[in-house]
Amino acid sequence: MESAPPAAPARPSPRAPVEAVRADATVEALRAEPPVEALRAELRGVRAALEARRARDERLLQVELQAYEDRLLASPRHQEPGRLARFGHQMFSQHGEDGILAEIFRRIGVVDRTCVEIGIGNGLENNTAALLVQGWRGFWVEGDVRQATRASRTFAGAIADGRLAMARATVTAENVEAVLSALAVPAGVDLLSLDIDRNTYWVWRAITSVRPRVVVVEYNAQFPPGVDWVVAYRADRAWNGTAWFGASLSACERLGREKGYALVGCSLTGVNAFFVREDLCGQHFAAPFTAAHHFEPARYYLNRRTGHPASAGDGA
Repeated sequence: MESAPPAAPARPSPRAPVEAVRADATVEALRAEPPVEALRAELRGVRAALEARRARDERLLQVELQAYEDRLLASPRHQEPGRLARFGHQMFSQHGEDGILAEIFRRIGVVDRTCVEIGIGNGLENNTAALLVQGWRGFWVEGDVRQATRASRTFAGAIADGRLAMARATVTAENVEAVLSALAVPAGVDLLSLDIDRNTYWVWRAITSVRPRVVVVEYNAQFPPGVDWVVAYRADRAWNGTAWFGASLSACERLGREKGYALVGCSLTGVNAFFVREDLCGQHFAAPFTAAHHFEPARYYLNRRTGHPASAGDGA
């Protein structure tokens, strides 16, 4: 029987050299890549460059905003005698209220250097902290526990020496008189500042036992002069972060007039309105004392703090 012919030797696969070349190329590519530390260092450099650019852009924005504000205040309207916005200055306030209040009291004088503020936050950004550090006596009310606790720690010295009395309370139209009575607020204080967002108008309307010489209230600049608008009162509701809050400047003007106060100016940012008791106005302020004359639109973008963070002591 004839035997089968021997099998032909296996021929090498034509893919083997190609795969070897690819493997060699991969190894060489990996060797050519920078080590991980080098990549991390490069990434840190990119991040630093981006941060530097962001800081530069922020500085340029601040310069442009300051120039814009300067142009506004240099306008004929804001240079009129009796106008207040050009006196804005920020020590602890958000929108230049510190400087405006100082100018108001320069014109009408002070009696007992006593102020009341409802809605003081953490104590370092409100309308009366600057007065406290200048020796005034104050009465503060804050509804947020954490904010009130921080404020009481920051101003522990003023509390200890009897210059500051504080209450932790969520103020409503129904309880505001009781809160002020519990603090023993005198009737004839120099200043009352109200900033409780949604229900500011209704709380001011409910205050009858205290008749301050000057009142600062937040208004809603979404509504132009001539629109008498007030948010519906709800004691159980707080500001929801939208434009549905407070009252228009025309509504505040009307309420102020009913209480015997004249609207004498607004912050340039369109946030707070300033009222002075009518018997104290004289020729000190720009008449007529109307929303149409004193309205400032919402310029919230001008709210900025430059320089070091606010502080009221070595540990604050």
